[in-house]
Amino acid sequence: MTSRKFFRLNSIIKNPFISSLILLLLSTPPLWAEDGVTEKEILLGMSNAQTGPLSGVGILIKEGAAVFFNKVNAAEGVHGRKIKLIVSDDGYQPAKAIENTRKFIEEEKVFALFGYVGSPISASIVPIFTRAHVPYLFPFTGARFLRNPVDRYIFTLRASYADETEVMVERLTEDLKITKIGVFSQDDALGEAGRAGLMRALRKRNMPLVGDGKFERNTINVDVALEALVKANPEAVIMFCPYTPCAVFLKKAKERGFNPKFFLFAGGVTPLVQEAGKDADGVIMTQVVPNPSDSSLPIVKEYLSDMKAAGLAPDPVSLESYLGAKVFVEALKKTSPLTREAFISTLEKLKMNAGGLEVWFSPNNHQGLHQLFLTKIENGKAVTIQNLK
Repeated sequence: MTSRKFFRLNSIIKNPFISSLILLLLSTPPLWAEDGVTEKEILLGMSNAQTGPLSGVGILIKEGAAVFFNKVNAAEGVHGRKIKLIVSDDGYQPAKAIENTRKFIEEEKVFALFGYVGSPISASIVPIFTRAHVPYLFPFTGARFLRNPVDRYIFTLRASYADETEVMVERLTEDLKITKIGVFSQDDALGEAGRAGLMRALRKRNMPLVGDGKFERNTINVDVALEALVKANPEAVIMFCPYTPCAVFLKKAKERGFNPKFFLFAGGVTPLVQEAGKDADGVIMTQVVPNPSDSSLPIVKEYLSDMKAAGLAPDPVSLESYLGAKVFVEALKKTSPLTREAFISTLEKLKMNAGGLEVWFSPNNHQGLHQLFLTKIENGKAVTIQNLK
């Protein structure tokens, strides 16, 4: 380099404006400098029960999301980035869910949390992800505390337990003229949330609760609860419980000759039937998505095609997770730059027709779906019904 060129370059570098600009360019992070976002990937953390008494639901949620994400990734992802779903087993234990969540946020550096299962699990980790400003997306629970008051970092897809219990009580009272309703519930955040929704629906109609049976979480010790309900003798029992203790309760109720109308909140049909067998017949279930066995909606046809290609059996639970994955990807496509805060702002404005299902959010509404469907288990299969008559 000649002395004249060196002098000119040296003068440029010493220019305060130029040197500041160079430092700014060197220090500016790349456009993907957000936890969980790289040039090639977007990381999601999922902690739920892959083993234990709720594993049937956890596995279905994993399957539904993975099937959709795999399809998106095979088509080059979202703006060239593939979605990587990191799944950890918590066995439906809050302590393990806390451990997994901290690892996702602090070590794995995920962009968001997705597809957790259960009210007690959600209750245990809310302080962790809200403090870290990490989005918590579409947990498998209808608990009120995740919806009201609205939290900037929490988005739910499914209708709430309050929505479900209102439909349950409405149909029982209007279609069957039932006036005595009891509850069988898990003695934790799940049971409390469901029971609270039921009490609101009953108070609205000036009806008392007739029978209150509770059992300990992660057990099948349902005898005391059953005895309380048999003694109260309600005409209908609404159940807020995972499928394993529900199945045990149904079997023991039938053995006792206790046969009220059994109503169950939206959960996995397949795991319940596998556990309860013929004793599940007659159970009426609310569902937050259409019954994949007999719906003609485009979203169901798309889901069934993808599940068949993956060699997996359909179930409302995996359909719900598949839909959640679809909503997540749609929001990703609309977000630029891809940061958590920008993504949340996009979700709060998102309105989409997801193959015949209307999904929408706003700053004051972080629950994407409000529609409910009724099914009845007959001969081991869920059949869509319009009423209870």
